[in-house]
Amino acid sequence: MSKKNNQDKLLIFALGGVGEIGKNMYCIQYGNDIVVVDAGLKFPEEEMLGIDVVIPDIAYLLENRDKVRAILLTHGHEDHIGGLPYVLKQLNVPIYGTKLTLGLVENKLKEAGLLGDTKRHLINEASELTFGTIKASFFRTNHSIPDSVGVCLETPEGNVVHTGDFKFDHTPVNDQFADLQKMAEIGSRGVLALLSDSTNAERAGYTPSESNIGKEFESLFRSAKQRVVVATFASNVHRIQQVINAAAETRRKMTVIGRSMVNVVSIASELGYLNIPEGMLIEPEEVNKLPADRVVILSTGSQGEPMSALTRMARSTHRKVDILPGDTVIIAATPIPGNEKYVGRTVDELMRLGASVIYGPGSVSGVHVSGHGSQEELKLMLNLMRPEYFIPIHGEYRMLRHHGLLGEQVGIPKENIFLLDNGDTVEIQNGAARKGGKIQAGNVLIDGLGVGDVGNIVLRDRKLLSQDGILVVVVTLSKQDGTIMSGPDIISRGFVYVRESEGLLEEANRIVTNTLHKLMNDNVNEWASLKTNVKDALGRFLYEQTRRRPMILPIIMEV
Repeated sequence: MSKKNNQDKLLIFALGGVGEIGKNMYCIQYGNDIVVVDAGLKFPEEEMLGIDVVIPDIAYLLENRDKVRAILLTHGHEDHIGGLPYVLKQLNVPIYGTKLTLGLVENKLKEAGLLGDTKRHLINEASELTFGTIKASFFRTNHSIPDSVGVCLETPEGNVVHTGDFKFDHTPVNDQFADLQKMAEIGSRGVLALLSDSTNAERAGYTPSESNIGKEFESLFRSAKQRVVVATFASNVHRIQQVINAAAETRRKMTVIGRSMVNVVSIASELGYLNIPEGMLIEPEEVNKLPADRVVILSTGSQGEPMSALTRMARSTHRKVDILPGDTVIIAATPIPGNEKYVGRTVDELMRLGASVIYGPGSVSGVHVSGHGSQEELKLMLNLMRPEYFIPIHGEYRMLRHHGLLGEQVGIPKENIFLLDNGDTVEIQNGAARKGGKIQAGNVLIDGLGVGDVGNIVLRDRKLLSQDGILVVVVTLSKQDGTIMSGPDIISRGFVYVRESEGLLEEANRIVTNTLHKLMNDNVNEWASLKTNVKDALGRFLYEQTRRRPMILPIIMEV
């Protein structure tokens, strides 16, 4: 155990992943050493118009960059590794991950041009690492992607355990069993604080085994008279293996479409995590040359994402594959909260094309199981670890709250359970924990190549433009005597249909002219006041006439 300094304290905080699903990033700091667990992204909410992805705000880590020792990765899902290309551009620290996780990360770093500059270290469940005063060891867990681990961080104050995403699957598809024995050993050595996955904290009972799905796929493939399309998360390698197994059993060939799916299948099979029989894979172009009952199409788009392969097939805009009447489409995933509408739309479009679609609550038990443990499994983890302090992570507030209640049920005192928001800290000194100060945390929005250059004000403008449109007023004034030389010209977009609103725009024109004349007569000639007065007068008039507030941009030129 590292030597303890009485002035130092242990700080635990999240920069992303609590009070939300996605952009997971958790930090453990003791003295001058910070270890970061995961660096994920999340997809934008509906009001984030035009935003591609959202990553954590790492201002605190940049201010303390000389203390950040490493980023440890628990597994290869986007909400845990997707932020790395953006984070590593600003904070070049070594990353540690298991074989498949690093394989998926390397693909991302290659695309971002960072592969050469990033130190990558391969770990497995037996690895032990030292980062100054913090030691890290790992334990194997089950999740919907192979090579998932939890982390035990040994600090001078005591052990902090981060479970990663987990369930307890006693018949895992790839025979990677969760290491219950090691978890119990960590628990018996003593756990100061446990950070545990809360995704399914509202769901009673146990999460079924992934291996149940294989049988369901096989019977669906047998009964399908024509082609079968299966959409699932690209990173759910176990699910993909089950599709391959069912295709082999029913003598169907398989093609893979969707960029992320193609990437994952090639990386996972190269590294030995997918077992694909010789000659099973075919190119998308070959699909139409084979009998319809001899083909399986594995695709992205289980969330109804507008640009995904399944959505494009549903809209008949996919370059290589069309949905034909009688095809069977299996959506083997539940919608992420907020995506239900998109999934519903895709299902409607597929059904219009004559496909038989298996999706949603009625079939979930058959073609989808979660990768996260339900209440009984969460209690089992709490009982294996028996932590002194408990911090539910990885979930929206209601999930964290439910998980906190489970902690109380298994005997953890209420005052030892901390429900955090991003940026809240838990300080532990001499064995006593309390809520500490707040550090900067929030969303950094990625739009195209811009990282963080779109903030609340730009989003507010986009919202305004999308609701009431824009009016541009162009006027040219004479430098000599301030008279209007040309204009005002009014250009309108997304506000009113110009041909039907000539009267309104002529009146608007008159108001701008009168306002400018009045200001000239009062000898007001600063541009700022001219623009403000034009904006106010025109805004008032348009609101009275239309009850709309378009964005008004006056452009005043002097000649």
